[in-house]
Amino acid sequence: MPSPTSSSNPATTRYHLVVADSAEELATRTAQAIGTALDLVLAERDRAQIALAGGETPKAAYRLLGQQHLPWDRVDVLLGDERWVPAEDPSSNARMLRETLLAEGPGRRACLHAVPTHLATPEQGAEAYGEMLQQLCRTTPPVLDLVLLGLGDDGHTASLFPGTPATSVIDRAVTLGEGKGLPRVTFTAPTLSAARQVLFLVSGAGKVQALQRLLDPQESPERTPAKLVRPNTEVWILADRAAAAGVAP
Repeated sequence: MPSPTSSSNPATTRYHLVVADSAEELATRTAQAIGTALDLVLAERDRAQIALAGGETPKAAYRLLGQQHLPWDRVDVLLGDERWVPAEDPSSNARMLRETLLAEGPGRRACLHAVPTHLATPEQGAEAYGEMLQQLCRTTPPVLDLVLLGLGDDGHTASLFPGTPATSVIDRAVTLGEGKGLPRVTFTAPTLSAARQVLFLVSGAGKVQALQRLLDPQESPERTPAKLVRPNTEVWILADRAAAAGVAP
């Protein structure tokens, strides 16, 4: 198993990088990390709330995670962000979760809280999702047990894209985002930062520079919004060898 390496910025965030040698190992380690976190939470509390990432990279991990024998009926699954598309659209993150984590096996008993993209406007969707998140977590700001995030080649995470207003929203849990020509609903940086555990999942040679920037203590959050995620706990980064080529031996 590859050995982890660490990087830290004392003023902001501590990072723990774990490098996998293959896509299969990356998926396995991601599923194991989430499953272990859920086990620990559910040993102490009645329910767990986690937010998952969309996109292609986590699909294999979600399929493996859904096969783990956990008390899934006590797990609330949310999305860190969602494109403003119908629920059955191929680009819907909620649809992807229904086809992977919740498709079959024990994971199908989890409770998915999808962004209500059936509402009239993205603004209404963001407001409703924020209210739902507040009701689930019952804290201000909402505190999720775990957040899994991706990392874009431009340094974005969730739908916090460089140069967009969503990156500076700090007075609410959920806001509107804009990325690649689509309106989006996204958790804000304070919501992501309030999570008890944050994982980044990073894959592919196209992410080398973005990962270098994320780990660079001097990097600007304005250029790399993933730097806005600043939990009190150490952030784990699970990356494949291609993505970590610029930072791992």
